[in-house]
Amino acid sequence: MTFSRPNPGWRTKVLILWLGTEVLVAMPGRGGPASDVSTNSETVAVYKKMSLEQLMDLDVTSVAKQPEPFGRAPAAIQVVTGDEIRRSGASSIPEALRLADNLEVAQQNSHDWSISARGFNSGLANKLLVMIDGRSVYTPLFSGVFWNVQDYLLEDIDRIEVISGPGGTLWGANAVNGVINITSKSARDTQGLYVEGGGGSWLQDFTGVRYGGMLATNVSYRVYGKYFNRGDEVYASGKDASDSWRMGQTGFRIDDEAGQQNNFTLQGDFYYSDVEVSTGDEGRASGGNILGRWSHTISDDSDLSLQLYYDRTHLVDPISNQFGTAEILTDDLDTYDLDFQHRFHLGERNRVVWGLGYRFTRDVDQGAPNLAFLPPMLDRNLFSAFAQDEIMLCKDVFLTLGTKVEHNDYTHFEFEPSGRLQWNATPDQMLWAAVSRAVRTPSRVDRDTREPDSAAPILTGGPGFESETLIAYELGYRAQLAKKLSTSLSVFYNDYDNVRSLSFTPGTIIPLFFANNLEGQTYGIELTADYQVLDWWRWHAGYDFLDEHIHVKPGQMDINNGRNETADPEHQFSLRSSMDLPGNIEFDTGLRWVDTLHNNDGANLGTVPSYFELDARLAWHPTKNLELAVVGQNLLHNHHPEYGFPNATREDIVRSVYGKVTFRW
Repeated sequence: MTFSRPNPGWRTKVLILWLGTEVLVAMPGRGGPASDVSTNSETVAVYKKMSLEQLMDLDVTSVAKQPEPFGRAPAAIQVVTGDEIRRSGASSIPEALRLADNLEVAQQNSHDWSISARGFNSGLANKLLVMIDGRSVYTPLFSGVFWNVQDYLLEDIDRIEVISGPGGTLWGANAVNGVINITSKSARDTQGLYVEGGGGSWLQDFTGVRYGGMLATNVSYRVYGKYFNRGDEVYASGKDASDSWRMGQTGFRIDDEAGQQNNFTLQGDFYYSDVEVSTGDEGRASGGNILGRWSHTISDDSDLSLQLYYDRTHLVDPISNQFGTAEILTDDLDTYDLDFQHRFHLGERNRVVWGLGYRFTRDVDQGAPNLAFLPPMLDRNLFSAFAQDEIMLCKDVFLTLGTKVEHNDYTHFEFEPSGRLQWNATPDQMLWAAVSRAVRTPSRVDRDTREPDSAAPILTGGPGFESETLIAYELGYRAQLAKKLSTSLSVFYNDYDNVRSLSFTPGTIIPLFFANNLEGQTYGIELTADYQVLDWWRWHAGYDFLDEHIHVKPGQMDINNGRNETADPEHQFSLRSSMDLPGNIEFDTGLRWVDTLHNNDGANLGTVPSYFELDARLAWHPTKNLELAVVGQNLLHNHHPEYGFPNATREDIVRSVYGKVTFRW
């Protein structure tokens, strides 16, 4: 018997805080294959020819760190392809993430987003792990992501894999509620010249250029640069919020396919961003990264990889809170990361993947009068090891067991085991179930905050703050119900402990400090479906239900009564249509409905009203190398809020229209 699988046919947010306030992809997925963008018309043609059956059979590797068909991946995974991003009209990574139905995406202002999965989408959301080409974009400042410095030439993104649910066994701490893997195309697939440009009402002007070529036989490269200027959002009154955003980025990638057994990748990105802040002053961010990866194939069933990267960020942030307005905090972060991975078959029934990792970070802060982090310079080491074994119990039943062990300088050893059972009931239907443990380790906000920076702060970090923990129970179903219809269903129950709270000092009341006094449960449903109406017309629908019950532990206290960690819709729904019309015309629309958000401002409760919104894109290809497009975003309202407490400073997101010209050669 042989082992086989059946194949079916930043800117830092305004820190009012709590006082009153690759790695990942083997083949493309649903929506079309990776392609040479110099012949994009051929890509579209291939995309149109692929059936849903073929799309379900394409490989993903985010779930198991080794290839497996999308239709057989036992997790709540969604794949957003480069072609779907192009056709959506998205102009940033956060906008592209709206295409993943299993995420909550709320735009706060012109340059900030809150993004999470399965709840806990606060202004400092911290339970989602995000990687770009194997490089973690996590910040130890608050255990989250500065979305306004995560950028790329979207044309060169191959796909985005989004897993809702814990991924700590493979990916480590902070992969609590989900994992996002953003993977760019290889340099081999981006040969030739690509130029884009345009502008409009909110996305006022933008341009991008990329050139790919060959350095030698089997050695391909690309270089790129891009720039954009985004205008202001508005307040509920319609007055400009003075929060415009400008950013430029450049980078390169080299892929050396030295032979059948060895592959080398070297890539890097460099950026500069400045944003206006509605309370005054200007925020700035700059940085860069460089990554090298060696992959070695031992046999058809065994390979290994070694990856090293360095990442530096420099942030200048005007902080506004009740202790001052637009006072400047600076943060410099250096990250060094080394990762080794090996996969192999053990006998006829076991597929094993294991690895080791080390990360060193140095974070240097120059505090503002109204906010600081002590000590101002902090070095941290993270050591990790993981192992996972996928066991074939019988022909169509698989059991996956594994754990990751990490040692950090805050809480020392952390264990994140999981068990996952998969039954391929028929060639077109798969059932899976999982039990997992994940942790969110402390950040500088949790341990080192001083607000204001004085001898008698009102708010401090908790020196004994522990890791937040999750035990997750999941059940899922994925099927090709008919030739033109596929679907995926996931249900989950999450049990959280040691969630962040805000306590007061007995006797003196102040300073307030962070503790782990919250616990609670969430449960929900995630449903998606794809329907090929006609050869030239496809529909995609998604629905999420989430119920959250976070409360104070018996005998403990939280000033916010457990309400400060969540600002999530109970229901959200999306419907997308993609049409290829005569005359080389594409017409794409995306409708979304987001339920009411309930949020917290100290002792006060507020809401963000539910809303419908519509995006649309109309594109014409007069030649195979030229594309002309017009994109409308948030078309149903002049402006509407998506996040924040209902007061005079909450910003609304405006309707926008822009035009785009794309040339490939």
